[in-house]
Amino acid sequence: MTSERDPHRRELLANVLVPIADEEDAKRTAMALEPYDPDRVTALHVVEKGGGVPDKTPVEQSEEVAEDAFVAVRRVFPEADDRTAYDRDVVDAVFEAAEEVEASAIVYRSRGGNRLVQFLSGDLSTKLVTEADRPVVALPRSGPEK
Repeated sequence: MTSERDPHRRELLANVLVPIADEEDAKRTAMALEPYDPDRVTALHVVEKGGGVPDKTPVEQSEEVAEDAFVAVRRVFPEADDRTAYDRDVVDAVFEAAEEVEASAIVYRSRGGNRLVQFLSGDLSTKLVTEADRPVVALPRSGPEK
């Protein structure tokens, strides 16, 4: 290992994509990410589409949830970009957004849940970690919850 940095080396937190569910999740995730001082942050809210069945929530309501979440992220990272994706598969939408913004990593905070909830949801964290084409960073759940 050399002491000089390779100019082609990609810094892990140079350009992170941060999937967020709602305002509270965005606040907690941003607070957990703050100590790591990423260079660039893009917050992503995925509106889960029904695929032939009615959507879980009206689009207008989902867009309001997204905007509230983006505001929460910007309280911690004022220069953060934001994106809203509409997809039947949340993880696929995260991967697509990561590609579009050329994210150096996907950074998220696990929302937890018991094993039954994880089973019924298809355990999105497992799919996120095992199928990503770039690093995935799971932030600690403990810490300041302001």
